[in-house]
Amino acid sequence: MSGREHQYQTRVRYAEIDRMGLAYHSRYIEWFEAARTEMLRDRGLAYNDLEARGLSLPVVEVKARFVKPVRYDDLVTIYTRVENVSRVRLHLSYQVFVEPGDLNADGYTVHCFVNRLGRPQRVGQALVHLILGNQG
Repeated sequence: MSGREHQYQTRVRYAEIDRMGLAYHSRYIEWFEAARTEMLRDRGLAYNDLEARGLSLPVVEVKARFVKPVRYDDLVTIYTRVENVSRVRLHLSYQVFVEPGDLNADGYTVHCFVNRLGRPQRVGQALVHLILGNQG
């Protein structure tokens, strides 16, 4: 994994499956959220810290593509990759696997940094570098 990538794992809970025994489609978006939150935390930026700076990162675009089903009790690995980060926007991609190398789903989210009033906010280069996994 490069500095732009992060790995997160979760196990599919019974509450996350539908009547067909498959992980419900909206759960993937929730897994994307958990994966990006842990990526930021691992880089020294807990979401609470971002909010303490007066910033939020709302999703402005999301896409998910389902390739193979995920079932109850599967151990799911989500790889999160920083595709692009600027002083205003953040674009992340996700790949979901149960078995290594055998893609189950993928997708992306696009976020905009906003201030407490919900208006777009430019951030400093130090924050951009932190998100990229650089320490400077």
